[in-house]
Amino acid sequence: MNPKSTIISDVKRIELNRITDHNGSISVVQNSLDIPFDVKRIYYLYDIPSGSERGGHAHKFLQQLIIAASGSFDIILDDGKQKTTINLNRPNIGLLLPPGLWRELNNFSSGSICLVLASHEYDEQDYLRDYNEFLVFKAIFNAK
Repeated sequence: MNPKSTIISDVKRIELNRITDHNGSISVVQNSLDIPFDVKRIYYLYDIPSGSERGGHAHKFLQQLIIAASGSFDIILDDGKQKTTINLNRPNIGLLLPPGLWRELNNFSSGSICLVLASHEYDEQDYLRDYNEFLVFKAIFNAK
């Protein structure tokens, strides 16, 4: 998938396998089986103050699976032409984000944990942190 041509409809909700018994529930994510990439980095956001926002960037190549491991939050996605807001609030539902989409996270509930499985190790060169640069990045493809 060309990140410059990625659009909102390329985002997929993934229902993770959930096994529940009297001891609780477990969900598993397996590389290249449940998600279309091998996980190279895992990080999580927590203790987010009320009213705070995270994200505010896009990636050129990185794919992510974002999960509300606890609580809930909203993800605002922008492909340069349209925006949508998706609420995550179940630990067995992940949002598969392809590269080339601007994302902002907000509306974190108290005690929420945002778990992110990423396709690449951290690389600052992969980030588009300025919205206008993001729009230029997207426009290069659309001009062809």
